[in-house]
Amino acid sequence: MNPYTQWLTLTWMLLSGIAMGVVFDSYRVLSIRFHFARWSVHMLDVLYWVASALFIFRVLYASNRGELRFYVFLGLLLGVWLYFWAFSVTTQRFVVMLLEIVRRLTLIVNSILRILIVLPVLALYRLVRKLVGWTWALIVFLGRMLIYILMPLWKPILWLIGPLKARWKTPESLVKLGIRVKNTAKRWFGRR
Repeated sequence: MNPYTQWLTLTWMLLSGIAMGVVFDSYRVLSIRFHFARWSVHMLDVLYWVASALFIFRVLYASNRGELRFYVFLGLLLGVWLYFWAFSVTTQRFVVMLLEIVRRLTLIVNSILRILIVLPVLALYRLVRKLVGWTWALIVFLGRMLIYILMPLWKPILWLIGPLKARWKTPESLVKLGIRVKNTAKRWFGRR
């Protein structure tokens, strides 16, 4: 392997170590911020190390066809050490700031959706509900008024058709229907 490939591999491993540190600090801040369950932290740790190993081997394969040499481990250790020495605090603050920005954006979007969608839908629902209630009250009122207006005329009409009624045989199904209509009308339009 020529020196150019060795230096290139060392540089890539140094950058990979820095990348591993960034991901580790980000994961650590997220796990503290969101209070992951203890069992999930262990599982996420294993996933982190598996993903890191796969990432390192992929970078190593791309840089020198997967040959493991001493300088590969040296580059990784130097990258992790450099990251924790120089960039760890900055990364943690950046992740916290990013989480705060996402939280605020979520609150803003939530407020906008509430103002533009939820509140108008609720207002429309309440309006339709009141209109239906008022319409129903108006129908009941008009029905009662119609019954009271027609009541004085009803008795003379019944008296006039009384002889015809005596000869008329009403089918049983019409009698039952009449009883239902009468009971329904009493329920809807009768006095309470």
